Amino acid sequence: MVLQKTDYELAIAAAKGDLTAFEELYRRHSRKVYNLCMRMTCNKSEAEDLTQEVFIQLYRRIGSYRGEAAFTTWLHRLAVNQVLMKLRKSQFRFETTTEDGELPLPEETEAALPLIDSIALDKAIASLPVGYRTIFILHDVEGYEHEEIAKILGISVGTSKSQLHKARLKLRKILRGVNS
Repeated sequence: MVLQKTDYELAIAAAKGDLTAFEELYRRHSRKVYNLCMRMTCNKSEAEDLTQEVFIQLYRRIGSYRGEAAFTTWLHRLAVNQVLMKLRKSQFRFETTTEDGELPLPEETEAALPLIDSIALDKAIASLPVGYRTIFILHDVEGYEHEEIAKILGISVGTSKSQLHKARLKLRKILRGVNS
């Protein structure tokens, strides 16, 4: 029986130049990274590009992984930082309008969601302003604490808490069918 290598063992091997180990890390984690990027950007092509950028950064930085945290935690942080850097650099705007002045529907993910409530929630989250959406996803979806969010985004803890509160209020209104 062949034992499967741990992420830590693969990371060590990849840091030493083992491309097969790096490919295995990619195979194991690329879908999760893509899903995170998709949730943060609500844009399929941006999520695909960002996923590739995350793994390019991973390839460059794999030698700095020391195993102090779980590999998935370390990779998750790398992915979130990559998305946020991209947003800051490009000032990418999510809220564009069609020629008719309507907000376009967010691109559908490849995996169909089984519950209509999940679809409604995803659409409601996608319709939030980018700041609210980012903090909502980081806190309520990804589980970051306000102190971590403040550090990542370069804002105060109070701003993080305030924007999360406003995001939740706006989501409730959207989900109840009340236009804000």
